[in-house]
Amino acid sequence: MRHVFAIASRELQSLFVSPVAYSVMTLFAVLAGFFFLSGVLQFQEYVIRLQAFQMTEQLGELNLNDHVIAPFLHVMSVVMLFLIPGITMGLFAAEKSNGTQELLLTSPITIWELVLGKFLAAAAFVALLVALLAVFPALLFLFGDPEIGKTLAGLGALLLVGLVYAAIGAFASSVTQSQLIAFFLAFVLLLVLWMLGFLADLGAADGAMASDTVGNLLRWLSTAEHFESMVMGLVETKDLVYFAVLTMGFLVLTKTTVESVRWR
Repeated sequence: MRHVFAIASRELQSLFVSPVAYSVMTLFAVLAGFFFLSGVLQFQEYVIRLQAFQMTEQLGELNLNDHVIAPFLHVMSVVMLFLIPGITMGLFAAEKSNGTQELLLTSPITIWELVLGKFLAAAAFVALLVALLAVFPALLFLFGDPEIGKTLAGLGALLLVGLVYAAIGAFASSVTQSQLIAFFLAFVLLLVLWMLGFLADLGAADGAMASDTVGNLLRWLSTAEHFESMVMGLVETKDLVYFAVLTMGFLVLTKTTVESVRWR
């Protein structure tokens, strides 16, 4: 496994040599700042309205985690759904288009080292985005009293979702030599996973769902359902297992796709 970190370092360097990483980080920071400020201003306006009507009971139930941080993290998880495919689209597709994949496959590097190295580079970039995002909730600790446990659980959920996104993006990049196709394939897969819980609820409301088992399966497969649970501060084993299984599952699919090149 000694080659994994070398491959990851090479991928990170290639990301930051190109304008892709800087563009994604800048766009992510600008959007984060906009949505965070919007959330804070809406919360302030809501508090002023409650004070004007002397609704003391509702004021006592307000907290920064549920009314500012949680909605902010939800919005940013959707933003990551759009941005992470832009980071992962070249992980394997670029090697194919440049004609360097055959050199990698004939080098003394195992397929797993290649896949894990490239995924580790994407994971490090995701962690960098989450660390950048953490600055905004941290500002609330200077002026308010949000719950640190809930805040860390929400940021952890965003990191785990980002790792799943990166694994799916790596898989999408491994099945094509076009970075544009890899981007759209990853985006479609992520969008479908994110909407499965919504589709299950919609089917149950319309009576179109064939059984509760199907609805429960769709909810379990939905990234939004598990993310929602952790953002609310409920860190359960089933959610951690879900993120681990989905991440490893797509890494195995990526490894299988890359390995299949040797048999063509």
